[in-house]
Amino acid sequence: MKRLWLIFAQSATIALGVCLALSVWRPDLLAWPTQQGKQVVTLTQAPAATSSATRQSMLGSYADAASKARPAVVNIYTSKQVKVPVHPLLNDPLFRRFFGERLPYATQRASSLGSGVIVSAEGYIVTNNHVVESADEIEVALSDGRTGSAQVIGNDPESDLAVIRVNLDKLPVATLANSDGLQVGDVVLAIGNPFGVGQTVTMGIISALARTQTEVNPFESFIQTDAAINPGNSGGALVDAGGNLIGINTAIYSKTGASHGIGFAIPVNAVKQVMEQIIRNGAVTRGWLGVEMQNVTADLAASFHLPVRKGVLLAGVVRNGPAHRAGMLPGDILIEIAGSPVQDSVAAINQIAAIAPGQSTPMVVMRNGQALTLQVTVGKRPRIEQELH
Repeated sequence: MKRLWLIFAQSATIALGVCLALSVWRPDLLAWPTQQGKQVVTLTQAPAATSSATRQSMLGSYADAASKARPAVVNIYTSKQVKVPVHPLLNDPLFRRFFGERLPYATQRASSLGSGVIVSAEGYIVTNNHVVESADEIEVALSDGRTGSAQVIGNDPESDLAVIRVNLDKLPVATLANSDGLQVGDVVLAIGNPFGVGQTVTMGIISALARTQTEVNPFESFIQTDAAINPGNSGGALVDAGGNLIGINTAIYSKTGASHGIGFAIPVNAVKQVMEQIIRNGAVTRGWLGVEMQNVTADLAASFHLPVRKGVLLAGVVRNGPAHRAGMLPGDILIEIAGSPVQDSVAAINQIAAIAPGQSTPMVVMRNGQALTLQVTVGKRPRIEQELH
């Protein structure tokens, strides 16, 4: 019996050795028989790239989008005269308290930089108001190396937008998208002149839409993105994966002044509305109600036994303002404007601003548990430093 077992073990060892040798030198002899041209295992094969666009999409490249958008994004250099104290001690609050504006000052030129986007062949460029505010010299540098002086056509501090114009021919123009169709997660490119290093493209996604409560502007409904936006990017382009303009980069949330992945851009649809008014009238006209608003939260509704948990509470009403003349009172809850429900104070401000001054508009308020419809003749929104909402 032991002899038979030994013979079997030796035979098995020899057979395994032969199979190993065949697997190295003649693996085809060990292949499982298949039908000719038929795969043993079904595999998913990536298709061959048939075009440059297909190849770039497969490799995650956005070179075509950047090439399309970059020529219309310009670098903006500004300078202005500023007053500076002739001695550092004159900055001391004690000195300023006693001497005020009688302290001696010298003047010197201060320079700053930003970005802008060419939106028409006539030379109109959209940028942020804070980029060109108070500047007495503005120079624009194109990506093709050309430069030119620009003039401010008009500005809108409340949206932080401005339109300037440069007198150059054959200008590249940005293609404008419809920002209402954007979705969280869409890939975006930010193009501008960060820190003055020259035109730079960064990539990210849309992190949020209709972002409010940023305290950047009175009118805010920002696109939030994690594409790197740094000082110098202000006024530059935020474009989609097709290279179409979807927003104007405006602000970042940062404790250091550099990008932390939280940047804000004004949607291009809002930019168009402001830009068209500036080009046509030199300024932006908005509707005004003359009230101070407070959001109706669940806690507020419970504390004051309010009948609704939506709309805005009128905490104050400007005497002889449009709301006061229409019969609105402090404590009213504004729940509807021109047939559209009021969600919060930011939405209400935008709804009122969109109404032409002088237009009579129905608005619904809740008072003592009853809904009242009032006809309000909307006024013209005053200067930013004088306003109530």
